[in-house]
Amino acid sequence: FIIESAGDTCTDVLGAKANQRGSMDILESLLHLEQKQALARQFAHILHFTLRFDELKVCSPISYPCEQRAGQSDVSVLRQRHADAEDAQRRHVKNVDVPIENTTDCLSTMASVCKVMLETPEYRSRFASEETVLFCLRVMVGVIILYDHVHPAGAFVKTCNIDMKGCIRVLKEQPPSSVEGLLNALRYTTKHLNDEATSKQIKNMLQPN
Repeated sequence: FIIESAGDTCTDVLGAKANQRGSMDILESLLHLEQKQALARQFAHILHFTLRFDELKVCSPISYPCEQRAGQSDVSVLRQRHADAEDAQRRHVKNVDVPIENTTDCLSTMASVCKVMLETPEYRSRFASEETVLFCLRVMVGVIILYDHVHPAGAFVKTCNIDMKGCIRVLKEQPPSSVEGLLNALRYTTKHLNDEATSKQIKNMLQPN
């Protein structure tokens, strides 16, 4: 998905990141994504559609009439709607034939590519429109949520391969109206945000205004 949009930017970004970490894990994940570009593109589109669909449903005054009649808040509706979806996602991603590290490395790699391309003017200038920016933002948030549910320690611990503070910072640098739904997705649909191992700084960054 990013490879198609920005040529060899993906290789440049993650190659440098892998060298900084002194690890081959990210390079292996990058090679896997490059070899499976069509699959990665479809996966990204599914994440984008899912998060966009959620944003529209939360904003729609006619969504979930039964839940609204019960007087539930948007937060309660969001949490309830994701409960079954999260179980399905975990069952789908946790393939018993594939080591969990393969999955989490690919998810963290996708999050890293999105973050770096969004925060770097040179790379971001290659996007054709603001819709591409929103696409990358939704994919970034989607893979973070999946990572948090799949990895035993979650996405918010210091040992996580995702630069969580950087990802949140990128989100908060966008117009609030375009990312509030994505911030809410991180607040209310992740599994480990409120764990003791999550730093106070990250919790504070995700506090509603």
